[in-house]
Amino acid sequence: MKALLIRPKPDKETIGLQHVMICEPLELEYLVSNVPEGLADEVTVKIYDFILEKKTFEQILLEEKPDFVGFTGYITHVRTIKQMARKVKLYNPNTKTAVGGVHAEVVGDDFLDESIDFIFRKNGIACFNAVLEGAVKNQDKAIIDERIKAIENQPYNYSYKHPDRKSVENYKKDYYYMFHNPCALIKTSYGCPYNCSFCFCKEITSGKYYARDIEDVVAEISKIPEKEIYIVDDDFLYNEDRLKKFIALIKENNIEKNYLVYGRADFIANNKELISELKKVGLRAVIVGIESIRKTDLDSYNKKTTVQINEACIEILRELDIELYATLILPMDFNKQDFRNLTNWLKDMKITFVNLQPLTPIPGTEIFKDYEKKLLVKRESYEMFDMAHVILKPQHLSVREFYSQMLISYYKVIMRPANSIRLLKKYGLKENLKMLKGSQRVSLQYLSKIIRG
Repeated sequence: MKALLIRPKPDKETIGLQHVMICEPLELEYLVSNVPEGLADEVTVKIYDFILEKKTFEQILLEEKPDFVGFTGYITHVRTIKQMARKVKLYNPNTKTAVGGVHAEVVGDDFLDESIDFIFRKNGIACFNAVLEGAVKNQDKAIIDERIKAIENQPYNYSYKHPDRKSVENYKKDYYYMFHNPCALIKTSYGCPYNCSFCFCKEITSGKYYARDIEDVVAEISKIPEKEIYIVDDDFLYNEDRLKKFIALIKENNIEKNYLVYGRADFIANNKELISELKKVGLRAVIVGIESIRKTDLDSYNKKTTVQINEACIEILRELDIELYATLILPMDFNKQDFRNLTNWLKDMKITFVNLQPLTPIPGTEIFKDYEKKLLVKRESYEMFDMAHVILKPQHLSVREFYSQMLISYYKVIMRPANSIRLLKKYGLKENLKMLKGSQRVSLQYLSKIIRG
């Protein structure tokens, strides 16, 4: 039996960060490595990453002649996955199809389609294996459906074998995250211990938080050949004792890597010494949800931080020479003066990298119900829920003006001469040109929005 696992290319409408980062499909690598031994003897599983794949999907179907095709994706991939599943059924109506991933787990009904046989809403690895086993045994779909329902009624299970990184060997050289190049991914925990109202991540595990054994994490890191590692936890900088153990084990095993992680501003502000120790074992950059420079916004997001905490965090990271990738949410009540205030604050704080995201109520999040009737786009315009499109009506600006102000603020911050000089010295001309080219592609997408209005 032959099974294909597919990561789709984003829709052309989606304003894509894939122009400045392409990360490995870790969730698919976990599927490959966790096929049970007996079943693995009867099934060949291959990953195709269509962000990088040169062949067309139709060519792959004709060459591989799969018995099963599984898809992974976010909300922005819903329409694309349905279209690809229909192509599978046109190729061979008997080929089984399934979809998993974070959006399928939270809002699985979005994938309801006659061309998609199975939706993995929980414990996706076990569901995947159930489908493979059922297909090998030629079981009816109804029997497999019952097995999947039983699996989804079980508690969350995160005890997995390490991902099979060789399964994406053809693409590995092209996986990177901005200046982290080449870059490998690792996940050391699931869910988020906090409760921000806009957050989709906490919904995936129904608000629960699960952390892997840190010895197992370090054992996995020791086997990763890449120097640059992106720890894709929703919040790695959590639990001081766990982080201290991580530091000790990295030193004990003489592991020399560079790490990019997610972390909260309050943890960094309150744990300067610990962050300094993490820097010594390779912490190179932190993605921090600064979110806003207004107290009212931070309170409404249930962020539990303050502007002062954010500023303390920024100062600590700058002092320790740890790169900060700041993300901010742009509320719909922003006017031109608000954009100027934000731009000036970002410049005053010497922010180098910033991602400005229009407030986007993702289906499945706590805030979606508050904004559902205010959407400028249809609920089914999946590709536009990318946290880059303006999908809510601005109160004081036109949509065109809002996009314009976003772009102006962004370039005023990142294109400061001091910024450019520092980045050239630190990363070299080649990497900077690559990032410039990528950011220009994103800017062109925004410019098309401004022109169209």
